[in-house]
Amino acid sequence: MSEPYKKSAARDLFESLVITVILTIFGTAFVVEAFKIPTGSMENTLLVGDHLLVNKFVFAEPKGIGSRLLPYRSIRRGDVIVFKFPGPASEALEPGEHFVKRVIGVPGDRIRIVNRQVFVNGKPIAEPYVRETYPGEMRPGDDFPPPDSEELPGSTSVWAAELPSYVHNGELVVPPRHYFVLGDNREESWDSRFWGFVPRRLISGRPLFIYWSYETPHGQYLETSLGDRLRQMVSLLIHFVTRTRWRRTFMWVH
Repeated sequence: MSEPYKKSAARDLFESLVITVILTIFGTAFVVEAFKIPTGSMENTLLVGDHLLVNKFVFAEPKGIGSRLLPYRSIRRGDVIVFKFPGPASEALEPGEHFVKRVIGVPGDRIRIVNRQVFVNGKPIAEPYVRETYPGEMRPGDDFPPPDSEELPGSTSVWAAELPSYVHNGELVVPPRHYFVLGDNREESWDSRFWGFVPRRLISGRPLFIYWSYETPHGQYLETSLGDRLRQMVSLLIHFVTRTRWRRTFMWVH
């Protein structure tokens, strides 16, 4: 009678590593993805240096039998979403760079902003998450859409040309399969007011929670040289404990 086959320890370890790699690739491709907040446009909901886990699954468009069995859901007003930048690339942006903003208008909604108060379908909405940085000072985008004869400072040329075609009776009408998004730090946010709608196909997912938060200077995301990266790594090693925002660890994103 032959002896039962036994795998070597090396082969067992190799197979475990392969399975781990496959599951990791599957998870980052279809389920979750890590994302870092580089700017203050979503303060105080999300701070510069917050590291998030993004649920890529919840907003995936359902197909076949999975549409009944799996927990997909539609995108709603108030959702915080991660998406690929829909506008043209610039010196500060790479093509397809990811943004994070809050959904204010869904397809068919009528949007108007008067003195920073957002109206959706003719009704003012409560926004307790909004940060007011410059109280009493009018900023570009505090009134939106702009009058026909005016161009909103900071807007892209493409959006400036397209914007009038979406305005009816002084309100912006969100087209099918598109979304209107704003940053919570409204006066410091470059968002749909300046570059247009987010197409459904470019939405990657919804932030779940902050798994790590580290005090990071505003503008550090622009420091990309090798010397800058080395300096940032050294600073992280030295200040990891003191500059980690421990209270934000595992904080859910709403």
